[in-house]
Amino acid sequence: MNISKDMFELVPKEEKNSDKVIRPSLSYWQDAWRRIKKNKLAMVSLIFIIIMVLAAIFGPILSRYNYTTQDLSSSDLFPSTTHWFGTDKFGRDLFVRVLMGARVSLTIGLVASVLSIFIGVLYGGISGYFGGLVDNIMMRIVEAIYAIPMTIYVILIMIVLKPGLTSIIIALTISFWVTMARIVRGQIISLKEQEFVLAAKTIGASPLRIILKHLIPNCIGTIIVTLTLSVPDAIFQEAFLSFIGLGIAPPLASWGSLASDALGGYQLYPYQLAFPAIAICLTMLAFNLLGDGLRDALDPKMRR
Repeated sequence: MNISKDMFELVPKEEKNSDKVIRPSLSYWQDAWRRIKKNKLAMVSLIFIIIMVLAAIFGPILSRYNYTTQDLSSSDLFPSTTHWFGTDKFGRDLFVRVLMGARVSLTIGLVASVLSIFIGVLYGGISGYFGGLVDNIMMRIVEAIYAIPMTIYVILIMIVLKPGLTSIIIALTISFWVTMARIVRGQIISLKEQEFVLAAKTIGASPLRIILKHLIPNCIGTIIVTLTLSVPDAIFQEAFLSFIGLGIAPPLASWGSLASDALGGYQLYPYQLAFPAIAICLTMLAFNLLGDGLRDALDPKMRR
């Protein structure tokens, strides 16, 4: 068969480039950031959290008022241009005390959540990977810890340690890590039979290396979402403990202790209770909305 040039025709430029990939290649995290930026509520929540953290760090430093300084001649002043949130019964500026409460509450929420994540991830990873008798024993320990109310931990810890940041953080960490351990255990059980784990075993990787280098990184999306959602829970628990007198000791202030101090005169001075309560509600709402956005952005099933 004779083949000549007349038997062929040039492909138009439009058809030639029809199979070209226009969208740039994105990594997992780049794609997650691209999708979370489309979630307006999550982005607004992220901006609010950043502003709150910056205000908590620098607000008490830059303010001309000290959160512990008392001025009885200025007690129970309503909000004004001089005292934006008014003053409490001891004449202390409520705005700087709310910012100081934000520093304490956010510190407790973040530190307790991060510590519980580290403990829960490692514990749940070991339990889920080895399974069998090891898993049964470790999960029974988790169930025993989970069955004891957090208030009991706080009381027992305060018998040994004085009331303060350390006691609250330890109590919250003990209470929160068991939930993270259960979540990670379930993820590890579903992943440990995958081919990449078999390949790691074939080349002689140790169980600890498989857990830390292969299994846990594949759970990172779930871990980050759980961390984001555990922070508002820790903030609320700290506020509750401080509200009933088991939390932060004076002169430190947290949102819970501010609400507790304002409870006695809330009918005459409702603003003293309103500002810390609003701060708690907005912060918890922001972290929950951000957690929902991260859950959608980090879920591979929702990639488009």
